[in-house]
Amino acid sequence: MFALNAGAALAQAAPGQPLSPEAAEQAYQALEAQVEQRAGEPGFDYQLGIAALDAGRYGDAIIALQRVLAVQPNNAAARAELARAYALAGDIDTARDQFATVVDDPSLPDPVRQRFTGFVRQFDRQISGGGSDVSGFVDARVGHDSNINTATELDTIVIPLFSFLGPGQLGAGAVAQDDEFYEITAGVSGVTAIGRQDRLFASALGSWRDNFNNATFDQAALTGTAGYAHTFANNDVISISGQVQQFWLDDDSFRTSFGAITQYTKPLSGGKALNLSAQWNRLNFDNDPLRDADRYAVGAGFVGRNFAANITGGKEETLRQAGDAQSFSFVTANIGAELPVAERVAVVGGIAFDLRRHDQADPLFLTEREDERLDLRAGLKIAVMDQIFLQPSASYTRNWSNIPLFDFERWTVSVGARLEF
Repeated sequence: MFALNAGAALAQAAPGQPLSPEAAEQAYQALEAQVEQRAGEPGFDYQLGIAALDAGRYGDAIIALQRVLAVQPNNAAARAELARAYALAGDIDTARDQFATVVDDPSLPDPVRQRFTGFVRQFDRQISGGGSDVSGFVDARVGHDSNINTATELDTIVIPLFSFLGPGQLGAGAVAQDDEFYEITAGVSGVTAIGRQDRLFASALGSWRDNFNNATFDQAALTGTAGYAHTFANNDVISISGQVQQFWLDDDSFRTSFGAITQYTKPLSGGKALNLSAQWNRLNFDNDPLRDADRYAVGAGFVGRNFAANITGGKEETLRQAGDAQSFSFVTANIGAELPVAERVAVVGGIAFDLRRHDQADPLFLTEREDERLDLRAGLKIAVMDQIFLQPSASYTRNWSNIPLFDFERWTVSVGARLEF
């Protein structure tokens, strides 16, 4: 009889086909209507507790199952369900103690004991903060880029300051150039618990992009991030981190930056979340000190099951007054999604819009620069194996600017393979 009850408890602890919320609530209401007449009957209270659990009424489940144990203190099945109720209600300390009591029952069959011992270990891991974890990815792709230097397609331009000279011929580096490329991106991240609600995390992200015919615009970047996160009792999370980045152009150092990021995340039901963030970065340009700047940004975002959206606004302020024409305010909004369309195939895509307004008139074009930029991307993510994906993709960028030198169009197509671990 015990083995049957323990098996039922095990099935409830890891349900395969749970009732729908409506059906679970109906089952609970049907039993709850009999409470005044039947409360105190162990069999009835056990059924009531299970129904309350299925209906998400964890407090009611705890009360019903406690009544079972008051009459039958050695009912391991009821104690296992009570442990599950405490766990679902968020009290993992009590859940761990209740499961440990069940594991100590000498009549417990070995397969069920092993399963319940696994629950105890999971709770111990949560109580200690979750342990440590490392994950990462490697992405390699090859493709074609219609504008590797994000430049105008015009080959001549009139500069207002020298308009009396007529149109000027632009150098090759200032005119759009197309090329084939290969690109490798890799990242690794880790997190370790230092307490029940406190974690340290760190990540490194690197990328290398090589153009087949024009090395002048080859790019590489390396970014390192490390920080601390605290989880509140309501599961909200606040984190603060430091970040450094090095960016190379044509194998030479182009820009270094360092900064700090703070983020507040509020989990919602169904795997969704809201987040707020604030960020500061110092940007240092190796060969153009007038562009050195402090960048401030605040943002808000929403993460759904298959998509994420956020909006960010801020200011990039040059450190030197002579570079004020490079200072600007910005607002960026974007949304990205990954939508499964078959068992091993998903459509991925995104859209982003960026608006910039510069503070001072450009010294050559005698007007304050105003840009609006649209980015579109779409592709497929095909699972070749559990951790290996084939990813064909395409992107399109259009930057509108009141200064012709910065008005451009760009599209890319590529195919890549991605390993996740």
